[in-house]
Amino acid sequence: MTPSPQYLLDFEKPLVELEQKLDEMRTFDTEDAKVDLSREIAALEARVDELRASIYRNLTRWQRVQIARHPMRPYTLDYIEAMTEDFVELHGDRLYGDDPAIVGGFATFRGAEYGGVDRSVMIMGHQKGRDMKSRKYRRFGMPNPEGYRKALRLVRLAAKFNRPVITLLDTPGAYPGLEAEERCQAEAIAKNLFEMARLPVPIVVVIIGEGASGGALGIGIGDRILMLENSWYSVISPESCSQILWRSWDYKEDAAQSLKLTAPDLIEFGVIDRIVKEPEGGAHRNPAATIRSVGTVIEETLAEIGGTAPEDLVRKRIEKFEHMGSVRIDP
Repeated sequence: MTPSPQYLLDFEKPLVELEQKLDEMRTFDTEDAKVDLSREIAALEARVDELRASIYRNLTRWQRVQIARHPMRPYTLDYIEAMTEDFVELHGDRLYGDDPAIVGGFATFRGAEYGGVDRSVMIMGHQKGRDMKSRKYRRFGMPNPEGYRKALRLVRLAAKFNRPVITLLDTPGAYPGLEAEERCQAEAIAKNLFEMARLPVPIVVVIIGEGASGGALGIGIGDRILMLENSWYSVISPESCSQILWRSWDYKEDAAQSLKLTAPDLIEFGVIDRIVKEPEGGAHRNPAATIRSVGTVIEETLAEIGGTAPEDLVRKRIEKFEHMGSVRIDP
């Protein structure tokens, strides 16, 4: 699927121009039966395939960040609609209110569609908006404390009814507003880390887009961390890192390069467990295929860890995060 011009990324322009020429030639060849352009079309198709492969095989880290932010990528509710049935969304944290930046509830995961068995799960994730009204309503997927407290309520419900948890991460960070600090944003995130670390049911985390800082980690503790090929996961966004180090956003590409925030980087560091392949060009080019890939890997992961005893789940989960990173002390 060719991206809409309004959502075109800079590095995609040469490819899209060739694809448009190819479409024009195909249309002309169909309309005018007297002109045979099959040879020219075949040659141009080969050029398009070669250029596409070259672009997406050699993406920079900043370009992957741009793809992860593409507004036509599938969001959490798209995954829930496609991968589950009988989704019952649960609202509110029972303390302050509801936060539409995080959505979640019980559902039946369509395991049979991915070669497994259907099973009841708790599924939740950050939800962005498609237009300005919904983006404002969901604060671009940036949760307030009540969002994290709602998530905590949901994972506790999952533990009560012995249901596995699936979380989908896609946020530029926790909401930085004054009201969030007044309602103890840091405490809410920290409480989730503590409680999810010792939850006695399987937790599968999937980074489907942006995974920034504690805003993502607040629902990101799990037994397996999966990551889409063109998503990113980091303690800070490239722009914010650039602003802190260089007092300007102009060095965001350098910051992205230094942060090493892409899936290949993080699997090398042991931060994530598996990379989920995206269609060539990114998830926005073929959302249905992307969701099928994610569903398949989730099914395989649930089948792998589903029979683990609760005490072993908790022990291995804590060990997993304890062993991340390394410390070097110079003499």
